[in-house]
This record gives sequence, structure tokens and C-alpha cells, in this order.
Amino acid sequence: MYYDGLGTPADPKKGVGYMEEIINSTCPKARHLKFAAAYNLGRAYYEGCGTEISEKEAERLWLIAADHGNPKASVKAQSALGMLYSARHPKDLKKAFFWHSEACGNGSLESQGILGLMYLYGHGIHQNLKAALECLNQASDRGNVYAKGHLVEYYYRRKFFTKAAEFAKRTTENDDVENIAKATDCIPFYIARGLAMTSFYLARCLQLGLGTQQDLEAAKKYYSKACRLDPSMAADLELAANHGRI
Repeated sequence: MYYDGLGTPADPKKGVGYMEEIINSTCPKARHLKFAAAYNLGRAYYEGCGTEISEKEAERLWLIAADHGNPKASVKAQSALGMLYSARHPKDLKKAFFWHSEACGNGSLESQGILGLMYLYGHGIHQNLKAALECLNQASDRGNVYAKGHLVEYYYRRKFFTKAAEFAKRTTENDDVENIAKATDCIPFYIARGLAMTSFYLARCLQLGLGTQQDLEAAKKYYSKACRLDPSMAADLELAANHGRI
């Protein structure tokens, strides 16, 4: 509560101190809390909030939390390890695939969507379109907006324009990133990226009249929405416009 400022002014350093006390405690009553504390302390080291940044220490703590105890903390740690191994330099995609598989098997919606992408592009595992679509569709049905964005992109690139446009319209109806994050327990960054992707491909369909009636004003609105949700898209759109692609 101190770390996240829940019910009290945020004091990450104090929160980290309590987490360390729990992990180092020999009291039997603290045993069931140790693995949740390990996950959250790993998060603190990874974010550099309340303590120095240490990816190595975050990894060590998440490995402790991933294999033991508190089910929710274990799944979160497994998913966090999958993210860590796919983001570090150099990447270790085989380890990332392993931990996302563990997390997905234990119910992680975030990891289920990422597994779909790893199968789709052959990252850390042999490319498998059937497994990719199965993971992405199941994650999408459970509310994973990042998976929805990649499904829209897949439909568009396969020239299933009607399906892409209809699915994108349904997905972009709710763009409240904060509430979606609370409902799905997914990371806001990836929710925003998924919504930006669906908005972008819907804009393309509307601009070019692909799978839906051409509507240039609506296309402009959805391009703007994509840029608002993911500012990095603004540069991509400008580059595409300069090369005559949009």
C-alpha cells in the first residue's frame, strides 16, 4: 500500500523496507506473504522505485516468487520473467517462451496473448499459425486488447478487410485504458498499443473503402485516436504519408 500509494500517500522506499522485512522474516506467520513480497520487491528493483534499479535482483526475486507459494504472485512473477527475457539485450526468447507458457497455463491473460504472438512470428518457438490463432482468439475472448489489435492486423494483412473493419470497430468502442486494465489485470501500455493498432487499421479501411464504406472524416478521427493512444504511431504515420502509402 505504501509502494503504490493505496489509502496513504505513496512512499515507495518505506514500502520496499516492509517487503524486505517480510522476505527476511523467520516468523511462521509471514511465510505465506514471502512470495508476494518477492514479486513486488522484484517489481521495485526493475522499476527503480524505492530502491536502485537492478535487473539482476528483479530476476532473482521473480524466480523465487515464480516457483512457490502465493498463486497470484507466482503467476505474475512468471509473466514478468517472460517479459524480462524478451526485453533484455540480448533477448532470451526460449526462456521468455517457457515462462509465458507457465503463466498462461496458470491463467495469465497477458501471457496468453504474448504466446500467440510468439507462435505467430516464430519467436522462441517454431512458427505455428494454428497455435498462434488459438492463443490470440482465446486471449481476445477473455478481454486481452493487445491480442485484439494483432488479430485486426492479421486480418488486414491477409486481406480479410470486412472482418478487420468490423472487429476493429467493436474493439475501439471502449478506449478507457485504466478501466480495461483493472478489469483484465493487463499492463496499460499494451492495452493502449492494442487500441492504437485497431484504430490505425480501422482508419486504413475507412480511408481506402476496404471492407467498409469509404469515410475520410472518420478515417482522420481514427488516425488521430491511434496517435493519441500510442504517440510513437505519429512518426510512423508521417513516414508512411511521405512515402505515399497512406
